[in-house]
Amino acid sequence: MNLVDQILAEYSKKQRDKIVKYIGNDEKRFAQLIDIFLKGPYRVTQRAAWPISYCVEKSPHLLAPHLKKILILLGNNTIDDPVKRNILRMLQFIIIPKAHQGITSNLCFGFLSQHKEPIAVRVFSMTVLAKPGPRST
Repeated sequence: MNLVDQILAEYSKKQRDKIVKYIGNDEKRFAQLIDIFLKGPYRVTQRAAWPISYCVEKSPHLLAPHLKKILILLGNNTIDDPVKRNILRMLQFIIIPKAHQGITSNLCFGFLSQHKEPIAVRVFSMTVLAKPGPRST
């Protein structure tokens, strides 16, 4: 499957589900989707964000090797609201490693403090902040 073609073919729930099913639990396919998401252009990034968030919901472990890059993107002031919303949606399904908790918290509190941010971005920020972190044993 050519993921870029599929992402650009149609922006629908049916197409999202088709991409999510193709990715499944496959780390290599997910890495390809993340690369497409990070490289852009804007329309591709925006459309790829939706299926990525559903892949992470089904298989949260897939995001771990890409978390740092995702957080860097989230901190970019030029990303659009749908991309922010879907990144924050992803983060609600994972346990944020201690190494990334500070930056994640700062970003989420930043979104909460900006009244211009859409409600969904602020709500997902609250959800991420409310999640328990990793437990030390």
